[in-house]
Amino acid sequence: MEAYFDNSATTAPCAEAIEAINIALTECWGNPSSLHRTGNKAKDLLDLSRESIAKRLSCTPEEIFFTSGGTESNNLAVIGAANQMKRFGKRIVSTSIEHPSVDEALNRLEEDGFEVIRLKVDNFGKINEKDLYAAVNSNTILITMMLVNNEVGSIMPIASAKRAAMAARSPALIHCDAVQAFGKMPIKPAALGVDLMTISSHKIHGPKGVGALYIRKGVKIKPRTFGGAQEMKIRPGTEAMPAIVGFGAAARALPDLKSELEHIAMLRDYMVSHLTEIDGVVINSPEDAFPFVTNISIIGTKSEPMLNFLSERGISVSSGSACSKGKKSHVLAKMELDAKRLEGPLRISFSRFTTVDEIDYLIKTIAEGRKAIRQTK
Repeated sequence: MEAYFDNSATTAPCAEAIEAINIALTECWGNPSSLHRTGNKAKDLLDLSRESIAKRLSCTPEEIFFTSGGTESNNLAVIGAANQMKRFGKRIVSTSIEHPSVDEALNRLEEDGFEVIRLKVDNFGKINEKDLYAAVNSNTILITMMLVNNEVGSIMPIASAKRAAMAARSPALIHCDAVQAFGKMPIKPAALGVDLMTISSHKIHGPKGVGALYIRKGVKIKPRTFGGAQEMKIRPGTEAMPAIVGFGAAARALPDLKSELEHIAMLRDYMVSHLTEIDGVVINSPEDAFPFVTNISIIGTKSEPMLNFLSERGISVSSGSACSKGKKSHVLAKMELDAKRLEGPLRISFSRFTTVDEIDYLIKTIAEGRKAIRQTK
């Protein structure tokens, strides 16, 4: 039996996305900037894709800018906003558990003379909102915070960022990395007070290599690439049409998100209730974590042998962020968890296609793996 539980890393492309990509490759393969019939057919698909994604964010199509993925969108948002706003100040406020595509962009800005405040998190991967208000002052030009943490599923108080900026009379732009949340929960950036929002295709059963950046109407950021008029010069270059069209199709294929979230929460609770019956299993995610992501540790069992045991039996999980390539989780380290927990974390992430049978198989195999690895020792 095959059971895939690494959906926070990537999801299987849905049938709708695959069909749309095929059409873009075989029927509407023109350059959407070309002013002839072949180009116009591609332009129509580009517009449809932009409209489909905008609809999911309750924004206008003109506020959606396509990129190569979440990493580029995060870099463009963070560095572009900082350089646009630096005449007003040099302070940036973030958290200590951001995705590397944000954290390393912040490192670069620090080298350029910006002051970066990284808010500490507690043992549940959450910041104290009082710390947020204390960190934001009148010189703060950017607040960047993920909506859902990609390793433990903790939900950040992104709506409080705008309120903190207003309380400090700060001109700060608000950026939200919503890669793990988009397409899995209803999101309205305007309602959250967000100026910039990062989303990605391959987390919602679309193709890899494409993402988008929401830029609220009226907000300006500095581009990082130059050479064309595409995407209003924010991200120039010939559009990756097959990927973009697949992204749009995946967005249109999403189910009712509120109902889906309730269903996934039920599956998560079922899994957790049975996993915690296994000797040594502890849950690292907070109780109110985003249900698509659950982080566990198996005390006394390191991640690698368990990952191998599961993989040999057709089960795919991870030990952390795919972008970290096997390095120890900086998120769990910042949560200051017990050293024994840091040795054996597993991230189990669902999609809308996850089944109870797959969960039962996972639970059974983890129990078997725990016993087998102990006997090997």
